[in-house]
Amino acid sequence: MTNKTLKNKIIKMVEADQKMRVSGKWNNNIDKKNTTELKKIIKKYGWPDISMVGEKASSGAWAIAQHADKDIKFQKYCLELINEKFKNNKTPSWQVAYLTDRIKVNSGLPQVYGTQFYSTKNKRFINRPIKDKSELDKRRKEIGLEKFEVYKKRLTDIQKNI
Repeated sequence: MTNKTLKNKIIKMVEADQKMRVSGKWNNNIDKKNTTELKKIIKKYGWPDISMVGEKASSGAWAIAQHADKDIKFQKYCLELINEKFKNNKTPSWQVAYLTDRIKVNSGLPQVYGTQFYSTKNKRFINRPIKDKSELDKRRKEIGLEKFEVYKKRLTDIQKNI
């Protein structure tokens, strides 16, 4: 049964996260506050998967973990929890891929699935370093992601429209 109170709390956290990111007015306190709240949620309930809070809030919890860049140890812990849920079909594979790559990039290592990019001043998307790029599309396919060049083009098209 869905925990509606928890679901609404996570959705509000994500709304604050997204509003800040879209505004262009960066506020590290939002990420810090959301990270602290997600830690409390996990301690009390475990990882908020789809069966607990619904798809939107579960993806929102993942986004908060993804944006907890100042706490790599916590991101790694979240990845362990997400991996367990993924093995039991309670969370989608893309969450594993994106958080894996985020942790790698935050740790100064090449990413595995090619999900992480940065934007230049003239709005070009450049991928962060990728481990063994010749095997990239094989790894992406295994975890259920589209081919890298298709993904990169989609991101570039989105960036052009911002």
